[in-house]
Amino acid sequence: MKRQLLDIMLKIRCAEEKIVEVYAKEQTMRTPTHLSIGQEAVAAGLGLALGKDDQVFAGHRCHAAYLAKGGDFNAFFAELCGRAGGVSGGRAGSAHLTDPSAHVYSSPILGAMVPVAVGAALSFKMDGKDNIAVAVFGDAAIEEGVFAESVNFAVTKKLSVLFLCENNLYSTHSPLSVRQPPSQIYERLRTPEFKTQKIDGNDAELVYTTLQKAVAEIRKSQMPQLVECLTYRFREHVGPLFDHDRGYRSKEEVERWMAQCPIKRFTEKLVKERTMTAQEIEALKAKYVKLADEAYAAALKSPWPQASTLMEKVY
Repeated sequence: MKRQLLDIMLKIRCAEEKIVEVYAKEQTMRTPTHLSIGQEAVAAGLGLALGKDDQVFAGHRCHAAYLAKGGDFNAFFAELCGRAGGVSGGRAGSAHLTDPSAHVYSSPILGAMVPVAVGAALSFKMDGKDNIAVAVFGDAAIEEGVFAESVNFAVTKKLSVLFLCENNLYSTHSPLSVRQPPSQIYERLRTPEFKTQKIDGNDAELVYTTLQKAVAEIRKSQMPQLVECLTYRFREHVGPLFDHDRGYRSKEEVERWMAQCPIKRFTEKLVKERTMTAQEIEALKAKYVKLADEAYAAALKSPWPQASTLMEKVY
């Protein structure tokens, strides 16, 4: 399990660091990118806790969820480069990663996929399936009216939904403290019928064990739960740069959180307990650096979508 967790986190980190490397310099990805660098533990723990047929519904910051759920590396880079071999044929770009084969669906509209996850869970119940639907969202989605409606419906109808909040403390440039009351998100949402909890979202092993237990409980009880994971994005809200010079957060704050990097913490723990050696970890990272390089190079050689298909899949 621990090796698998690290494997997924490094897959996500190396993929997104490749985006950072080429995004501004090469202008080959003409799509806004919302990176999860610094938040990988949440997606990795989720990907490992879910069953193959469980479904994930994510927002604009969806790379990590897609890759953690088994999304195709080559199709991922091809999509970001707008190529026909991409996840959505080059039509969707970074913030719309949707792949039924991986059971991942995404939309950049804030909170929009939360009710879709609830609808999926309703269909599971009507079909007699024990699948789970996961709504992955940030702290800002809590403020959308549809969020409260979705939780209310899921609890009332006893639906198998995991509401997974990646609380990175900011909505674009607005800190949580100026948008919501001082009480904790998970405490405000808790009711006798709706179990909620908050955990350290940068502790990969804790995220996995918590989500594994929550998934098992939801599957058994067919009642929704919420897990709030406190985490932090290192890069700007959208784009590959650091943004501590823009006035909404300080360099010192970013550096404090970078010191709590989930991959750094987890690899240090693995070495200390002798689960893996530093050399094994470096080899695993090198593997994903190479795979990311190869997937990006393959994407650039892939064909563009044909003009004759322009009006296909348009509703």
